[in-house]
Amino acid sequence: MEAELGASDLSRCFQCGVCTASCPVREVEATFSPRRIMKLAKMGLKRQVYASDTIWLCSMCFMCLERCPQDVRPPEVMTVLRNMAAKEGVAPVNLTKLLDILKRNGRVYSVDDFTNEERGDRGLPAVEAEPAFIKRISEAKP
Repeated sequence: MEAELGASDLSRCFQCGVCTASCPVREVEATFSPRRIMKLAKMGLKRQVYASDTIWLCSMCFMCLERCPQDVRPPEVMTVLRNMAAKEGVAPVNLTKLLDILKRNGRVYSVDDFTNEERGDRGLPAVEAEPAFIKRISEAKP
């Protein structure tokens, strides 16, 4: 796993905790800990990393990157972990719910007559009720 992430980044992490201490997401979500995530990744425990929804919480604010004394680049590590999780078929619950709504409605928000009237008043075209191309895309097999 380190080879995929770039051994130079993860191997430099000595678990000082600066990334966790300066993380704004950690302030509102106690389960989020960049240090713990990188420790699990460094140990090669990708199942534990993917099983938790915490890798999807990183807001990419780069506060940890600016303060890391070892130049580990946690946001880049999180991006790679997210990409690896996606390749394994793991996605955050909210994203799968949005995809279900998109497949069912053709968009992630509802468009009614009032919305189309407002769009017309602003010179925008009306939104069609069920865009056929979305249904074709969602039904396509990879």
